[in-house]
Amino acid sequence: MLSVIIPAYNDERHIKETIKAVYGYLFSHGLDHEIIVVTDGSKDRTPEIVESLTAEVPTLFLIKHEKNRGKGFVVKTGMLKAKGDLRLFMDADNATTIDTIEIMKPYLSQNYDVVIASIALKGADIASGSEPIWRQLFGKLGNLYIQILAVPGIQDTQRGFKVFSARAADNIFPKLKIDRFAFDVEVLALARKLGYTIKEVPIKWKNDPKSASRPRLKAYFGFLFEVLKIRWNLWTGVYADREV
Repeated sequence: MLSVIIPAYNDERHIKETIKAVYGYLFSHGLDHEIIVVTDGSKDRTPEIVESLTAEVPTLFLIKHEKNRGKGFVVKTGMLKAKGDLRLFMDADNATTIDTIEIMKPYLSQNYDVVIASIALKGADIASGSEPIWRQLFGKLGNLYIQILAVPGIQDTQRGFKVFSARAADNIFPKLKIDRFAFDVEVLALARKLGYTIKEVPIKWKNDPKSASRPRLKAYFGFLFEVLKIRWNLWTGVYADREV
């Protein structure tokens, strides 16, 4: 079974369309699945919209958080509630569409534990207008910083479309300490530390600059501090060295 976890914060503009697209694809392809939407203290109608779809989408489940805790916290919640042999988290704005799972399947069948989407590899397709210049610059500088401190060799840690085996998810996510945007880096650093295999694949990506889930410029400074904290945690043995 495939579990699809969708973290959502003030995503009333996208969430209905995204859920319907995900369910329509999985149902039409006969894939056994569950869709878990985890809201993160949304102040708009996101939770109500999700609840209204549960009768129409029988595989849909809502986990509602009243307080905003960060994307990392709600993805962790969904991953640990999920029952699937494979567990995918994807963005609520559908920036990377569910059919991307098809290009990941060959690697999953080759026993990779973690398969992640990337816009930094040859073959990636970035829709026009998706990346303002400042984000492209910060993205390149930030990735260099990330590779030096946490995950050398990974070209793009930040795409919101990552698939985990149940074994990897059950061992990685309970150990997470970062609740916000650098949680992607922590997930991959922990995967490496625990000996899981990671495959990065080029994808099609269309960003909505107005999406509530997208970080703003000031968030990058907090992100850089969190990556430094991850490096410190790795050095000081904060994370368990072995699977549980």
